[in-house]
Amino acid sequence: MILTGKNYIAGIRSSEGKTTLKGVNPSNGLELPTTFYEATIDEVNKAAEKAHEAFVVYRKKSGYEKALFLDAIADEILNLGDDLIARCSAESGLPSGRIMSERARTTYQLKLFATVLREGSWVDARIDTAIPDRQPLPRADIRYMQKPLGVVGVFGSSNFPLAFSVAGGDTASALASGCPIVVKAHPSHPGTCELVAMAINNAAEKTGMPKGVFSMVHGASVEVGMAIVNHPHIKAIGFTGSTRGGTAIFHAANKREEPIPVYAEMGSTNPVFILPEALKERSEEIAKGLTDSVTLGVGQFCTNPGLVFLNNDAHVANFQNLTIKHFEEAEAGPMLNKGIKSAFDNGIEHLASNKVEVKLLAKGKSSSEGFKGSAHLFETTAKSFIIRDYLEEEHFGPSTISVIADSREELLASAKKMKGHLTATLFATESDLANYTDLIEILEQKVGRLIINDFPTGVEVCYSMVHGGPFPATSNSRSTSVGTAAITRFTRPICYQNFPENLLADELKTENPLGIMRLFNGEYKK
Repeated sequence: MILTGKNYIAGIRSSEGKTTLKGVNPSNGLELPTTFYEATIDEVNKAAEKAHEAFVVYRKKSGYEKALFLDAIADEILNLGDDLIARCSAESGLPSGRIMSERARTTYQLKLFATVLREGSWVDARIDTAIPDRQPLPRADIRYMQKPLGVVGVFGSSNFPLAFSVAGGDTASALASGCPIVVKAHPSHPGTCELVAMAINNAAEKTGMPKGVFSMVHGASVEVGMAIVNHPHIKAIGFTGSTRGGTAIFHAANKREEPIPVYAEMGSTNPVFILPEALKERSEEIAKGLTDSVTLGVGQFCTNPGLVFLNNDAHVANFQNLTIKHFEEAEAGPMLNKGIKSAFDNGIEHLASNKVEVKLLAKGKSSSEGFKGSAHLFETTAKSFIIRDYLEEEHFGPSTISVIADSREELLASAKKMKGHLTATLFATESDLANYTDLIEILEQKVGRLIINDFPTGVEVCYSMVHGGPFPATSNSRSTSVGTAAITRFTRPICYQNFPENLLADELKTENPLGIMRLFNGEYKK
């Protein structure tokens, strides 16, 4: 398929700007074909205005109509075939097998949200019928449901060029809720973004959606992103990326004349606690699994474990030796872009320079080709971790720090000291869990997903997943960016009092024509 390098403004290709960018293959550092045009502020404004116009129509689409649209997007992405896989692999440095798996995840989550829309209960309909003769005062007829916020700005991520990008989870959940979107393509994979934009446009045309329901703009500059955040028609933001970028967007959104919600998924070191009995029984298994989890995707998942806590005993030295062996055997792999590689190298250098508090235990194989990163294993003490904030900072890439506690109390103090993270993991036996219930209670306050005897790098797309956590893991810990609960990030509750039946949405009509589950006079029923 032929790439144009242009922006997509409500279905129209546009290239008004003079600033350009190119994709780069991180495996070898070479530029890829096609020049892409960074959007002008005028183009961003047009996209937001067209999306606002589309909202008037799209917000009224039925769940069935929106489900057809999401299904069509999934089908059109599959229709891109090998062109998408090849371009995405070239721009990200990720192997084609990983890209095919991510494509499957992307299309699955679109179809999962379509299933949610067809079933319909997600609107959380609540009905309290009138009681005119209630004493001392009558009760009015009051009905409640979730309604879409408006236009959503979506920022594509670097580490998941499909599943967290143009047609990723933020897009799927926003479109499912009834919100048009303006997407900022990630400059690391502009060709991939354009191909997916083609697929969404084709799906919109085939299912009769309003033209402005989707736009995508290119931009490596901060100005393009901030033009989206600050446009008055944008009513919410979905972002996956760095703490610095997410925090800047959050602050800008709160300084607007009308502040808007920002759902920013940012940095996390995903602590792993290996408790004594589990360490004694499964050192080799856990050491190998830890290495695989840290180096998976060259350490560029949101959930790679960057901290490993151990209570010092006779088995710790053996575990560390096993882990060192696995880390030294780890192959170097391409990082997503030059900037990420540079930031990782700087972070590793900073850790290695603090020799009094941090020891470099192992380094994986290295390569000077492209932007390849090597695995690094460090060690520090819980005493240092408790007083040094820099030891908790994320180094986005294949590295982790073992934190050795001299007592149970130090281990608990380390957990209490932690900031917010996406996940925390405990490797434990039944006896360990019984002895560390207080650790579990601490970690419940620190993360969005608490895991026992499994590594955190797999994030299942399902109804019950929480991919979020307290700040600084995310800017808003009350939701998730993965799973069907993500849909309510882009809605708000609205209440209707004393409305006649003919003016109510089908979800709130007394006879329940959609057959959805509702809270009816205090009882859940269909």
